[in-house]
Amino acid sequence: MTHKWWQNAVVYQIYPQSFQDSNHDGIGDLHGIIKRLPYLQKLGVDVLWLNPIYDSPLKDNGYDIADYEKILPTYGTMADFDELLAEIHNHGMKLLMDLVVNHTSDQHRWFQESKQSRDNQYADYYIWRDPVDGHEPNNWGAAFGGSAWTYVPERGQYYLHLFAPGQPDLNWENPAVRQSVWKIMRFWLDKGVDGFRMDVINLISKPNGLPDAPEPANYAIVEPLVADGPKLNDYLHEMNEEVLSHYDVMTVGEMPSSKPEDAIAYTGLDSNELNMVFQFEHVQLSANPDPRLGKWDDTPVKLIELKQALSRWQKALDGKGWNSLYWNNHDQPRAVSRFATDDPKYRVRAAKMLGTTLHMMQGTPFVYEGEELGMTNVHYTSLDQYEDLESINSYHELVDQDKVVDGTTMLKYLASRSRDNARTPMQWDASKNAGFSDEKPWFALNPNYTEINAKAAVDDQQSVFYHYQKLIQLRHDSDLIKYGSYEEIDPQDDAVFAYRRHYQGQTLLVISNFTATPVTRDYGQPTTSKLLISNYDDDKGTQLRPYESKVYVFD
Repeated sequence: MTHKWWQNAVVYQIYPQSFQDSNHDGIGDLHGIIKRLPYLQKLGVDVLWLNPIYDSPLKDNGYDIADYEKILPTYGTMADFDELLAEIHNHGMKLLMDLVVNHTSDQHRWFQESKQSRDNQYADYYIWRDPVDGHEPNNWGAAFGGSAWTYVPERGQYYLHLFAPGQPDLNWENPAVRQSVWKIMRFWLDKGVDGFRMDVINLISKPNGLPDAPEPANYAIVEPLVADGPKLNDYLHEMNEEVLSHYDVMTVGEMPSSKPEDAIAYTGLDSNELNMVFQFEHVQLSANPDPRLGKWDDTPVKLIELKQALSRWQKALDGKGWNSLYWNNHDQPRAVSRFATDDPKYRVRAAKMLGTTLHMMQGTPFVYEGEELGMTNVHYTSLDQYEDLESINSYHELVDQDKVVDGTTMLKYLASRSRDNARTPMQWDASKNAGFSDEKPWFALNPNYTEINAKAAVDDQQSVFYHYQKLIQLRHDSDLIKYGSYEEIDPQDDAVFAYRRHYQGQTLLVISNFTATPVTRDYGQPTTSKLLISNYDDDKGTQLRPYESKVYVFD
């Protein structure tokens, strides 16, 4: 295997709106990121991934792009971006941009032209269909609720939007669309950015004929139908041939509903397409049996199912492709709240345990802003506290419209699973507004910022921050951690997640207690084994304390 720089890297995801305000408007911006680069350098991460910073009407927090070559004025100017990129490189880090090309904003000039008539330059840049019996062309539901089709009288047709009506899907069947996308990619790569995270990239090739979905046709049912379409490999191969192969960059494709065998086709070490995928299997686990509810649930994840999902990808891609490793991001609730506990008594140990479990696997780890502090869900209690389009629309659809669930229960589900849990401002210190801004933040802070914040963490050698710093350093120093094969242990154990990694005669043994209950486990490691990292100060051998996690290495 030829080793690439991104296989040695750890990525830190920044949600710019919530990271750091520098110009006193309560909204994070590019100069705010520059201000915090020394902190990120201290943590030890290699790559920064920015959520979209392009010009946008912000119908979906910037994932509706109106101009791919302009910075959203709230964040700054292109000159500010150039300064940020130079400073990131000066601090020894790289930059990953968010590439959102399954859809644009309905304010993009392409769409503004496309909707005017059926015979202009951009008429076929989007997916238009005639009405069928006076109704939508098929029964697809959109991700944020409602139909996936919106009617435009000027054309007498409907356009497809798998997400919000303000996010029309591009028609990748049109070669001119693909050339326009390659131009956008070259624009940023020629500036010196180091790669792309590609938003829902496996939805760009739609199924032939756009067939109806089985009933009920909500998005949870539609997504597997539209994912991994018949020409996806062709499009990704063309993208690589036309653009990516000419630059030394990192690419990760967000691919909901993809399976390991799909990922190998797109990211195989010899596939000439992408480097890795974001898969969703472990973050889409839900105990809720009602398909109408989709992801909405507050039942704790079953460890056996979590292990099964992560182990499946580890084993399937070993030697064939490359994993991305993540617990949370801008679309997921806070990891420690979801997969472990919010209990203040155990939060720090649980956050360290989760970090250890993930970072010892094969793949490129992604750390979401605040994860290295053990930030928690915000636990809102009323709908008017939410900003997220998906959360608000889902409440109205499931409670008010379809009456699938009562309001009290749905608010519990939102508190557990809403994307807004990840979007509260970064908690820098215990001062007013958590050091995020000297003005009222655009979004309410998590009230626990006075205890959970970066200053407190950096001042405490036992903090989650320094545990993550050590995990990152261990990965940089160890080929066993980076490249070792994966062996699951006791997959039916519902309390402990344990696995081994093997590489060139060495073995890594990772043991994590996912419960607040002491347990005993013996995995038979030799007495000569060395304890590499732990979230307790001592080692009690086969005894595992609440949320204890430890890693041994031996020959």
